Amino acid sequence: MTTPAGPSLKARAEAFSSLHQRKGIFVVPNPWDAGSARVLELLGFKALATTSAGLAWSLGKPDGYASVTRAETLQNAQSIIAATSLPVSADLENGYGDDPAICSETILLAAKAGLSGGSIEDATGRAGDPIYPFEQAVARVKAAVAAARSLPHPFTLTARAENLIHGIPDLTDTVRRLEAFADAGADVLYAPGLRTREEIETIVKAVAPRPVNVVMGFSGNSFSLNELEDWGVKRVSLGSSLARAAYGAFFRAVEEILQTGTFTYSNEEKPYTDINKLFNTNGPTP
Repeated sequence: MTTPAGPSLKARAEAFSSLHQRKGIFVVPNPWDAGSARVLELLGFKALATTSAGLAWSLGKPDGYASVTRAETLQNAQSIIAATSLPVSADLENGYGDDPAICSETILLAAKAGLSGGSIEDATGRAGDPIYPFEQAVARVKAAVAAARSLPHPFTLTARAENLIHGIPDLTDTVRRLEAFADAGADVLYAPGLRTREEIETIVKAVAPRPVNVVMGFSGNSFSLNELEDWGVKRVSLGSSLARAAYGAFFRAVEEILQTGTFTYSNEEKPYTDINKLFNTNGPTP
């Protein structure tokens, strides 16, 4: 595995780290391939993060339960890194193994691939046993942190507590895990599935002054960036929502063809010339 060309890994890694230190909230959108990454850079975003769901669907696989391999994830990340000059963080799922040593190995391989950061979650990938026991979850984050700190450049490690999206509505345990992950040295804390202002503020206060990531782009969750910033959130990711938006338009077009035999979906298309022109652009659009 070789590190992609372009701005140095050190420069990208330092830029990504600095986004978490400066004043104000920022959005890190989630492309699923080189083309979507290129568009997001040209539209002005300052950093990117991969999406395990978006990648899985692009490979014709379901998301979750270890359907995407570590090699596939890192190959996808490298294609995104090569397509842009931005720092890229990766959804590294559970680190692709139960053992803390595998989490450590995954972080080192992620850095070698050119990534500026990555996340490790406490979800096992097993439907009947979805969340690692507390002590094992903490040990895995500690191993990932140690690997990140061994590098000659920053590697922004995000630790994820997954209770809420795996049918375990236990905010108390989620807070306990995130506090332990912060104490273990994780740079960013993240609990996907937070639904209310109260839940978000509880997490922010529990792990302060460490930055908190909140995912947006899901139905029933319409907080604005201004609101999230007021509640103390530092980073907003979009998960699979951009991929789902793209697939939504795709499905609507195909369903129109099959159900009515018409093609009015083309009235909402981005024109071919506009897209082609965008990919010939070397910098952010005006």
